Amino acid sequence: MEWYVYVAWMLILSQVFFSTLTLKNYFFALAKYNKKHKRYSPRVALIVPCKNLDADFEQNIASFYAQDYENYLLWFVVEDKADPAYEQLCRLKDKLAPSTGVKDVQVFIAGVGQECSQKIHNLLYAYHRIPEDIQVLAFADSDICVKPTWLHHLVYPLRHPESRGTATGYRWFLPKTGNLATLALSAINAKIAQLMGNTPFNHAWGGSMAIQVQTFRELGIENLWQKAVSDDFSLSYAVKDVHKKVEFVPGCLVATSESTTWAKLFEFGRRQFVITKVYAPLMWSFGLFSSVYSVFGLWGGAALAIYARITQNHHIWLFTAVPILFFIMQLTRAILRQSMASKLLAEDWPGLKIAAIADIALFWLWSPLMLILILSSVFGRTIRWRGIRYKLISKTETIVLGT
Repeated sequence: MEWYVYVAWMLILSQVFFSTLTLKNYFFALAKYNKKHKRYSPRVALIVPCKNLDADFEQNIASFYAQDYENYLLWFVVEDKADPAYEQLCRLKDKLAPSTGVKDVQVFIAGVGQECSQKIHNLLYAYHRIPEDIQVLAFADSDICVKPTWLHHLVYPLRHPESRGTATGYRWFLPKTGNLATLALSAINAKIAQLMGNTPFNHAWGGSMAIQVQTFRELGIENLWQKAVSDDFSLSYAVKDVHKKVEFVPGCLVATSESTTWAKLFEFGRRQFVITKVYAPLMWSFGLFSSVYSVFGLWGGAALAIYARITQNHHIWLFTAVPILFFIMQLTRAILRQSMASKLLAEDWPGLKIAAIADIALFWLWSPLMLILILSSVFGRTIRWRGIRYKLISKTETIVLGT
């Protein structure tokens, strides 16, 4: 049997394997996202770093005040008073704090970070001020809107700190406009969110993650963050290094309102993949491989099938089966991830429908686009994040280049 026949069979079987993993993640998410838990209420410090005014800023911030959780502090951190977020946070504190069950609300001014990302500098500033009775650190981004049960779901897996190093949610981009660049951002992000499940491949997402204070200290996260640019990747690295689990919590999947342009999309995508390349090179390599694999399987397979027909190859049925199977499986995965979003983000689903239609109708376009974004990160280690330029030397060393 010719070698290319073995390659064709390998492509078919691997596509079935990847689709099976995706289906497993889908059922895991549906089984867990709305599950009722026994009450577990350790004392939590919820830290939210802020910079500028994100879309739906007031609604997002208000959702942190509305948590169905009795035992948490709510701390916001900005770089300086000149940040427009500072005035808004102070106004919302006066408006919302008296009518909520939050034990303590603070708006801190952290100053300018010198050796790490401004976000991490803000997080460490708050961490250094937590009371001794705080048991869990929870982190959230200001561009997400969370459900009242979010904090309870996020903290619950940490009742087993001996095996679970951190708990995490993930984002799902809610398009504020229907332009193609914004829909592409939502679809590509959805492809990544679909990989989260009951697997060892999970990674924490800094916009929605929690960790026991004891675990944070045992793993030396404070030291790792001193010269890091990524809070979540460095934390995930430390957790996995001691063979603990990054627990994905489907109930903490959150909507993030966004509108973007092609230029901003490529800047965002390159930044994410450069960070991944530095902090998780194996994950970056897998992403590159899987993107090449998806593009070659569908488009390269179609070209080979046409060539086989022209040359009257006697294995034409096999070569035809490859692109057909890739087409069906990629379409199925697009339908599955949007079906998942319709259930986990039911309240946001009316606004997500246009993104779901674009994802399913144009699924064949997103893999080539994702491959381009990954390839853009191959060279260079300089990124721009929230108006500040950074050069990533290694997992533990970052040069702040300034604005």
